[in-house]
Amino acid sequence: MALDIDIRNLKRVSVLTIKGRVDSSNTPELESAFQTLMDNGRFRLVADLSGLEYISSAGLRVLVSTLKACKRYNRGDLRLSNLPPRIVEVLDMAGMTPLFKIFDDTVGAVGSF
Repeated sequence: MALDIDIRNLKRVSVLTIKGRVDSSNTPELESAFQTLMDNGRFRLVADLSGLEYISSAGLRVLVSTLKACKRYNRGDLRLSNLPPRIVEVLDMAGMTPLFKIFDDTVGAVGSF
């Protein structure tokens, strides 16, 4: 399954619903989606990963670099929601769980801003 990114801009937060597989071949697409939002002044981001089947190390790097860019100058944050168990395992193994605020649902993640 290819990568599918759906973006909804709410009042104060942008929600990216990411489905499919994030691997080295489509990581630039994910990076570009995040970058476009930040270029438009959107730094409060929620990534809904409920449909994510796989994420590579390159995909994890995009999440971390986006998190850093959002937090720079205290502008915002990248929060993760609806993580499937396999993705939680990958974040745990990579030691990245403490970096992110993780929520069980998107409503909670959006409301946390």
